[in-house]
Amino acid sequence: MNWQIYLKSFKAYLQVEKSLPVNTILAYTRDVAKLMEYGGSQSNLTDPRSIKTSDLQQFIEVIAQLGLEASTQSRIISGIRSFYNFLLIENEIKVDPTELLEMPRIGRKLPDVLSVDEIDVMINAIDLSLPNGERNKAMIEMLYGCGLRVSELVNLKLSDLYFVENFIKVTGKGNKQRLVPIGNGAIAQVQRYISMIRIHQKVKKEAEDVIFLNNRGKGLTRAMIFSIVKTLAEKAGIRKTISPHTFRHSFATHLVENGADLRSVQEMLGHASITTTEIYTHIDREYLRKSILKYHPRQTMG
Repeated sequence: MNWQIYLKSFKAYLQVEKSLPVNTILAYTRDVAKLMEYGGSQSNLTDPRSIKTSDLQQFIEVIAQLGLEASTQSRIISGIRSFYNFLLIENEIKVDPTELLEMPRIGRKLPDVLSVDEIDVMINAIDLSLPNGERNKAMIEMLYGCGLRVSELVNLKLSDLYFVENFIKVTGKGNKQRLVPIGNGAIAQVQRYISMIRIHQKVKKEAEDVIFLNNRGKGLTRAMIFSIVKTLAEKAGIRKTISPHTFRHSFATHLVENGADLRSVQEMLGHASITTTEIYTHIDREYLRKSILKYHPRQTMG
């Protein structure tokens, strides 16, 4: 059997047996395709079953020399590990050559975070007299107030709003749904946009249940949200690197800094693993020092 046949079977395995999201399947198959391309350039690696750990280590050296970040290298290795685990399950190989592979060291990159004051400045910079002002304010309120991903925001439906209960239903990665609390301020702004602006728009049939619409009555794209946020940051004089995701980072960071437990934040963000949420514990040392001095019982005893 050649690489292509194995790759096709691997893709079916990820779809049917593992039920992975489409984007994950595409990423894994692309990673294996990179190894396949490398194997094709080596006369003795035309069959994935013939590859040894030493061959994979040489492949990793090659992709490292291309200047790929450690996080990208790690993702490629994860895809290849999944592929060889599949071959092991199918009894195509007896020994897993990825078992002894080492992941490159990844420095945990801390995301840019806006302060509460900076978020207020950005929201106050929105010109509500403009046609899309109320909409843009409602979107920022939801990005920060609910910690949404940009894809979750553009796909949010009117039928997902449970304002009486102070919740919204969010469809995240892998079509997993979660309930996220929403504050009264965000609720008021979304209702204002819907009742004052959206109700007067001519809505395309496919977007009848979509909350946030463009001027043509269609749903917004991710690129449009990025552009709106970038323009707003410039207008507000924010010098940090800003994207829609910055509001999600800020949402999580402010919750943790104010005492929310990581499990609750994990649920609200829709993280599959608590380790992903732990990045938001990057509270500065001075804040920690003051907290310990103020609250730790041993610090207040004579």
